[in-house]
Formats: sequence, structure tokens, C-alpha cells
Amino acid sequence: MYDFRPAPDCPKPEAYRQLIDAASALTDGEPDAVANMANIAALLWDFLPDLNWAGFYRMVGGELVLGPFCGRPACIRIPPGKGVCGVAASEGLTQLVEDVHAFPGHIACDSVTNSELVVPIIRNDVVVAVIDLDSPKPARFDEEDQAGIEALAALLANRI
Repeated sequence: MYDFRPAPDCPKPEAYRQLIDAASALTDGEPDAVANMANIAALLWDFLPDLNWAGFYRMVGGELVLGPFCGRPACIRIPPGKGVCGVAASEGLTQLVEDVHAFPGHIACDSVTNSELVVPIIRNDVVVAVIDLDSPKPARFDEEDQAGIEALAALLANRI
């Protein structure tokens, strides 16, 4: 049985340290990328409050394709450069968006989403996937969240 959830009053940097440790334990030695993404999506869902979506889009044939996630049904395919995920994938840069409705070309897969954090997973200088976190809370994500999820992406680069 796994119970990796941090204490409710845990400071954010410590919660992300625990998240990375849990992700490492869950994915260590497991060669199946889908299994690893599924467990990490569930881990993110458990660890992070105020989310309505947590998961992955995989780069397949030049576009992002829906991967394992927790949350409501989502867009299946996203072209590079379109929406928050597509921009993160095409630029290879994290997108921390306080208000998705002000983001040019935002793709509204879920109308309740108000803020988003998308972090590319890069292996050998190529974006192989993105981690996508959505929240109904405006400005839900900050630089500590960005740093924590970027550390997770670095860990997963050779595990998915």
C-alpha cells in the first residue's frame, strides 16, 4: 500500500521534496512509460490541492496526444504552438499561467479551469511530453510550484 500524501500544513518546498521522493520510489526500475505516467498523475492528484486536472500529454508524431491523467475528460490532440500545452511543447519552456482566459489561443478543454502550469519533459534536447496541471482557482500556481514540477520533469525524463 502506498500513502505518500504530505501533511496539510507541510511547507510547499518540503511537499515538493516529498513528491519527488515518492515519484522516484514509484518509477525506479519500472520500464513502462504509461505505468509510470499513470502513477505520477495519481500522485500529483493526491499531493496538490485545488486541481481539476493533473496529467500528461505525450509527443507523438509531431503533436501532443493525451496521456494518463486524473480529472475530467480532456482534449485528445494538441498541435504544437496551440494552447498552453502546445506552447510549452513547441518552445520547450514552462508555462505558468495565472489566468488562462487571457492566454492567447487558450484551448478550453474544461470550462472551470482558470489557471494552468505546464512543464515540458525533455530528453536529449527533445520534448517527449508535458506535465499539465489545471486549477479552477485563479493564480493557483507560483514559482515554488514551477520549481517543484520542473524537478519532477527532470526526474521523469528517462523514466517515461
